Amino acid sequence: MNMNLTARYLQYLRKSSHYTQEDLAKRLDISRQAVSKWETGTTMPDLEVLLRLSNLYGVTINDILEPRVQPLRITDFEQISTIPEEKLREILEQFDSDCLATALMGASPETNSLCQGLFPHMDLEKIQQEIGRVRIETVEDMQKRIISLINLHSAAPDNT
Repeated sequence: MNMNLTARYLQYLRKSSHYTQEDLAKRLDISRQAVSKWETGTTMPDLEVLLRLSNLYGVTINDILEPRVQPLRITDFEQISTIPEEKLREILEQFDSDCLATALMGASPETNSLCQGLFPHMDLEKIQQEIGRVRIETVEDMQKRIISLINLHSAAPDNT
């Protein structure tokens, strides 16, 4: 079991269902901190809670513990341009402006331009200047987080 992928999947399921951590905690009669710990991969829900989550989201417990993210939609950050703009905007909105600006520090001018077009209210270049220099590992980590969420959206069941 990949704890990080499971944690991201739990977060994705919650956000796709338009629940805050507090909303989900109330529905499950648990603490908001417990939900937060699942979504950061610190802990996992116990079996009883997993059953309630699977019923709530309409997925199996196995789907929660072993999310299927194959086939991958993208493998490289530059491929985000292949995602329809509305879907890409929806996914990128789950990241704060600093995370997005950091990920874009290692991207091509075309990818930077695409994201600036998606978020015209953000001055991503100015945010990058305010952040300053960062380690390449930090940029790559932000890019991997975005890629993972895109692939998770691609592989996750519809919650309509």
